[in-house]
Amino acid sequence: MAVWHTRKPTPNPPFDLKKNLPLRAVQPMLTSMQQAIGIDFGGTTVKIGVIEGKEVLDKAPPIATPDYPDPASLMDDIAHTVKSLQTNFPNAQAAGAGMPGFVDFATGRVHRLTNVKGWVNIHFKKELEERLQLPVTVDNDANAMAYAEWKVGAGKGYNHLVALTLGTGVGGGLVIDGKLARGANSVGSELGMVSIDYRGRTGPYGNHGGLEEYIGNNEIVAQARELYTEAGKRLSQDSCSPKALSQLAKEGDPIALKVWDGIAEKLASALTSTVFLLNPEAIIIGGGVSKAGDLLFEPLQEKLFAQIGDPFKEHLRILPAHFGNEAGMIGAANLALEHMPPAH
Repeated sequence: MAVWHTRKPTPNPPFDLKKNLPLRAVQPMLTSMQQAIGIDFGGTTVKIGVIEGKEVLDKAPPIATPDYPDPASLMDDIAHTVKSLQTNFPNAQAAGAGMPGFVDFATGRVHRLTNVKGWVNIHFKKELEERLQLPVTVDNDANAMAYAEWKVGAGKGYNHLVALTLGTGVGGGLVIDGKLARGANSVGSELGMVSIDYRGRTGPYGNHGGLEEYIGNNEIVAQARELYTEAGKRLSQDSCSPKALSQLAKEGDPIALKVWDGIAEKLASALTSTVFLLNPEAIIIGGGVSKAGDLLFEPLQEKLFAQIGDPFKEHLRILPAHFGNEAGMIGAANLALEHMPPAH
């Protein structure tokens, strides 16, 4: 059995984000069972649910993001959906949204969304608050996932952690000294941009060798198809999806095993730099690619630990995320409760 399954964290008290004090010394933050609306805004769908702690009490049918010609019409339908959920859950006190792109957390302004046309310089917080008459918090979607895992998921009890989502792209979130770290302009923690080859593939910002240029879903499919073609086999895209490759690898397929080993090696390269820079207690990995389980986690830990010094790996845990597709909603809702304005 892999170490990542068997090691358990030694819990430290969670920290109050504003005062950096153990929560037992201040008002508990997520134990009052307050309710909030969580909005997970994706490139293809917007998922909206009512959240209480780590539980999803209810979910609305997903909204198809590409069906809307402009941001205003989509925001209208998001607001309508939230109000419909509030009919049965009138105690939902706030709404939080996780957005796939660059977001100014302080103002709730969306600089630009990845793979969503027209979403440039949108004051999402202001617009949604006017429609809902509720306090709204807006953050990057990977930050929302990291917050969910840190507060009520696999990272609970840690004060220094790295969270990754592996899917179409690579998203990241960081907790440093008991605080969710966003950077000077709230656009940091972009671990998918960490270079694993300074002469590598050119990314969307002119950056070279970014991790997600190699282990995003599409890149994994392309690499697998190329390897199978070289071996005289022509497989469809669906047959080379991460899910399909997981099954093939479990059956002992040598090419699928080679693909997973390559994914682990590339991920270990990026995480080696991250570990040396941040010295985290835990690395939490979620998203579709992480569902490969031991096929990913066992070689990843072996390759990562072979490249870092003893002080860095002494307490380091590599853990699968607790939450799946609902992590964004859960994190965004709890962020909204944490940052509610004080009652008058």
